[in-house]
Amino acid sequence: MRKTFLSIALLAFGSTGMTYAQTDYQADSIFIRQIFNSALSDGRSYEWLRDLTQKVGPRLSGSEGAAKAVEYTKDAMVNAKFDNVFLQNVMVPHWVRGAKEKAYIVSGKQKINVPIAALGGSVATPKGGTKAKVIEVKNFQELRALGTEKVKGKIVFFNRPMDPTKLNTFEAYGGAVDQRGSGPSEAAKLGAVGAIVRSMTTRLDDIPHTGSMRYASGAPIIPAAAISTNGAELLSKMVKENPDTEIFFEQFSETLSDAPSHNVIGELKGSQNPAQYIVVGGHLDSWDFAQGAHDDGSGCVQAMEAVRLLKDVGYKPKNTLRAVMYMNEENGLKGGVAYADSAKSKNEKHIAAIESDRGGFTPLGFGVVGTAAQKAKIAAWSKLFAAYGIHEIGPGGGGADIGPLAQQGTVLLGLIPDSQRYFDYHHASNDTFDKVSKRELELGGAAMAAMMYLVDKYGVE
Repeated sequence: MRKTFLSIALLAFGSTGMTYAQTDYQADSIFIRQIFNSALSDGRSYEWLRDLTQKVGPRLSGSEGAAKAVEYTKDAMVNAKFDNVFLQNVMVPHWVRGAKEKAYIVSGKQKINVPIAALGGSVATPKGGTKAKVIEVKNFQELRALGTEKVKGKIVFFNRPMDPTKLNTFEAYGGAVDQRGSGPSEAAKLGAVGAIVRSMTTRLDDIPHTGSMRYASGAPIIPAAAISTNGAELLSKMVKENPDTEIFFEQFSETLSDAPSHNVIGELKGSQNPAQYIVVGGHLDSWDFAQGAHDDGSGCVQAMEAVRLLKDVGYKPKNTLRAVMYMNEENGLKGGVAYADSAKSKNEKHIAAIESDRGGFTPLGFGVVGTAAQKAKIAAWSKLFAAYGIHEIGPGGGGADIGPLAQQGTVLLGLIPDSQRYFDYHHASNDTFDKVSKRELELGGAAMAAMMYLVDKYGVE
């Protein structure tokens, strides 16, 4: 893959002529080194993340923590002397977990407690909990083959692990997450009274990983929870040994009325085209029982840092640069949609949008969504990033929050960090500040600043 990216880059470099290679390239290389030096010697992202995770804490949409996060990031950008900082109104879902969940497995005379977490959007169990025999399946085909007769009145246990052979762990996640998102409704259609889903992580541990699920229109509504991977292994073993094994779980979650919230936006005004925008962002919300350090506190502070770095090294952008803290990526994407809708209604031209939502790990590249010519032009800058270990610049995903901008012709870029550890912490209570490396975080912010600079200077067409 790397050879392909570099081949595209070399072809694009060749098409620009020797003037860029010998003159502009050298100037850009020096300036980008200045960006990285500033980030690594005098960065603010790590301390911003410390405050966001430890002073603000969990930030699920509609919560008090989310409101505090809005105020914190707004104040941080004001204190960093951005040219303009403002809030964008957005109504968001307000789901609450309630008291801590309980679960245990019953097989014969054995009764073993296991860790679970209600899935985001799930209803509560009936008062006193839900207890029933367990039906284990790996996929929806297995479930449907069982039919209503075998599923009715049971708790369906979805136990398909993320594929450990996938080097791209996001690919492994994509191959397993449908059972969390749609599994409860698929089980309910066949008469199940509850759903238990294996946590989305490659690691075996006792920490349940939550995440959103969606109730299908017309399907019965049943409670659903994630079980830790060690709990899933134990449950599977006990079901195989005793088909009459039961599981009990109790949870107290509910969905309240939508709540008012905000996207937080900070700007560095453009000197030539102030009505044209280059956006860098992350999502401000996190799940309710974690600090949300990697998901996505890291992306938020990297976005703020990217704009701050360019300002503090004295760069005067042609276009307006924006750092956007989107609200409600985890369970609704309302912030991303509201931002794109606002841009369209105001006839704002967004040249490019860059998102960081894969954790604060060592940056390896950028995925690009755009035309073939746009991808080639951006890939041509690969040589400028190579000194920082960033080689993978080519086709890929942008990000959920910036995705709605694609309909307006915006080029989308997603920061690609090393993904091997991300799902150890994703949507789990161990996604805490101490799991983030200061240096890795700063390298990601600098990489985003460098990409913003190049897009601003050369455009994407």
